[in-house]
Amino acid sequence: MMRLCTAANLIEAHLLLHQLTQAGIDAQVLNEHAQGGMGEIPFTHTWPEIWIAEPSDETRARRIVSTFEQAPAVTGTRLCAACGEENPSVFEICWHCGHPLS
Repeated sequence: MMRLCTAANLIEAHLLLHQLTQAGIDAQVLNEHAQGGMGEIPFTHTWPEIWIAEPSDETRARRIVSTFEQAPAVTGTRLCAACGEENPSVFEICWHCGHPLS
């Protein structure tokens, strides 16, 4: 196994993990529960890390991480036609009523 990168938080770590596994790369998130030790151990040791099982996947995995890091921030909202609730523009289904967003 080899360490691929350190993530800013657990959400980012799991988003990257999902993209790696979708690409057929065997990966794991380590230090997932280490944030409870912050203060007892150096904070840099509590950051979630992404590790890949096969070093031969490193080039493809780094490309995926690079694409993830360079993705533009998604902003904006859209209204649900069924209930009028405001939803982030990336949602496909209204978080409030479950109606598909067009």
